[in-house]
Amino acid sequence: MLKKSIWLSLVVALPLTFLFGCMDFGKVDQGRAVSFDKDKRTVTIIRDKRIDTQNPDYSYLPPLTYELPTDPVETGPEPKAGGRVKLDTEKNQIVIFDARTQNFKTIDFKVVEKKEGVRSGDPALQGKSFPVIDKSKQTITIYSGRQNVLETISVPEEYLSLPPSTWDAGDEVRIYYKQEGKALRFMNISRTDIFKK
Repeated sequence: MLKKSIWLSLVVALPLTFLFGCMDFGKVDQGRAVSFDKDKRTVTIIRDKRIDTQNPDYSYLPPLTYELPTDPVETGPEPKAGGRVKLDTEKNQIVIFDARTQNFKTIDFKVVEKKEGVRSGDPALQGKSFPVIDKSKQTITIYSGRQNVLETISVPEEYLSLPPSTWDAGDEVRIYYKQEGKALRFMNISRTDIFKK
């Protein structure tokens, strides 16, 4: 009787083990969008090595490119791309992703003005779009919503000709995929209110 129940258990358990053991549940990638091609429906990200929204580490190279899902139900808001991957307000350095070299570039800057604790809805942000580039003063005003800092910085003149998106942080995105480079689900973390019903 004991042998019979053991065999019965194995007959039931083995197919289930095989079924679940062989299933491909896919993978999740998360990072900051540095490029978005609306026509081709592709997004290029710098992966966050930590996946920590308060202390991210955007230092993974090479950048990763994914095709967005064709089903609009599986795709959140389109991502805003930006070149800024790190704003170090203590070392007075900004790290940008250089699409031409496919690498990072660290730029030292001088602080002109810095306001901390600046949150969404602050009067200093009202009616303004960042970054604000003033070539006559050689300054760039940057707002970081994650760091709650509004900072006007002075950079070498050679950098002022770079596109404004260079100084902006791209949206944080999350991608579910099974095949490399093809997103099955796409979520724009920066523009999705998970508490909204």
